[in-house]
Amino acid sequence: MSEITTVTGEANVKPENLSMAEWVESRIARFEGRKYDWNALKFQADFDPKYRRAQMRYIGTGATGVASDANTVPAEHFTFSTMVLPSKCEGPLHLHDDVEEVFFMLRGSITLSIKDGDQYYETVLRERDLISVPPGIYRGLFNHGEEEALMCVMLGNMKPNIPTYPDDHPLSKVKRS
Repeated sequence: MSEITTVTGEANVKPENLSMAEWVESRIARFEGRKYDWNALKFQADFDPKYRRAQMRYIGTGATGVASDANTVPAEHFTFSTMVLPSKCEGPLHLHDDVEEVFFMLRGSITLSIKDGDQYYETVLRERDLISVPPGIYRGLFNHGEEEALMCVMLGNMKPNIPTYPDDHPLSKVKRS
């Protein structure tokens, strides 16, 4: 393997069997090659259509339970995807025990719910707003608007654990297919 020294002086490893162009292209996830995966969280939408949403993966597979996706840049330190949340749909209150989750609004607005123990807070995130939610804190999303909301979602681990739901939430009893 050849080493490439970056501007910061750190060495990155490029596989010897790839040209520079092949290596760089292997690290690009072009929009034209993406498609929304409405099945990643289909078990939730099958339980109740209000949980319908889609993921478009760019780096890794996130924490949706998708085992692998050869059409993404392999995750090394975090995952990155976009998510479509249709009008009047929600991402249920859930918790990641191992990872920080970042939501960055690209289009539309959502009501974000945060729950930590008995403390509960709601706020509205609009276009270009961002929130970072630490591990161990419940978070949920609701699109109150008439148009779909589009956001970036980043998880701070290459293969995050599948999230859990509060014990009293109906999805806590639903098995993934």
